[in-house]
Amino acid sequence: MKTIRNSRTMALAGLVVVGALTMSACNDDAASSDSAATTPPATQAPATPSAAPTSPAASASADAPTGGTGGAATGGAPAQAGPTAAPGSTVKIGAAATIPFSSGSTKGTVSLAVTSIDKGDPADLTPLKLGDKAAGMVPYYVRFKVTNTGSTDLSFASLTQLKGTLPDGSEAAEVMLIGSFDKCPHPSFPKGFTNGQSITSCVLALAPAATKVSGAEYWGEPYTLGKGVNWK
Repeated sequence: MKTIRNSRTMALAGLVVVGALTMSACNDDAASSDSAATTPPATQAPATPSAAPTSPAASASADAPTGGTGGAATGGAPAQAGPTAAPGSTVKIGAAATIPFSSGSTKGTVSLAVTSIDKGDPADLTPLKLGDKAAGMVPYYVRFKVTNTGSTDLSFASLTQLKGTLPDGSEAAEVMLIGSFDKCPHPSFPKGFTNGQSITSCVLALAPAATKVSGAEYWGEPYTLGKGVNWK
């Protein structure tokens, strides 16, 4: 199933997904390479981190052509975690922030960078069969890179709590993808995703034609919606 989700309302029912897309996500290790989002409890208290990240900035590319691929893990050189990003902090698109990471019972530390926000074409959504829910909406591909900077093996985990934001700071509508979608690859972390390993991924956000997706927010534990780490 694919679901258009606004994080404040959490779910909109009634969207039907083409079967071919929902059945194309198994790998040899019996773990899905594409995962539905798992929403953390809204009452989770934020952690008290030490400082916001200070990575070099890069400019947004909200009007760049669609494309890009999510690849296998790269790297392997030891990676050290920087200061943990504070709730509500903002970094430049292209810059990395150190965040605590949690996926089910797996917990660790990662470096997360939103690398670009690419504007798509409404026709891109046709294979997803979203119907009237996507009428008048434009897709944006929020592309990001995750590097394991902790000591935990994060094999087969997924980073899903990243959403697009509009220029006024409100949340963009989100499409949670299960199965393959070439415009926005969203793989789970591969086997052997240990310290120093990196992977690129994507989340799909929608905005009315009169505005655009211009930023992103990570709101996973220990952060909460509106009190996460922001990229602009």
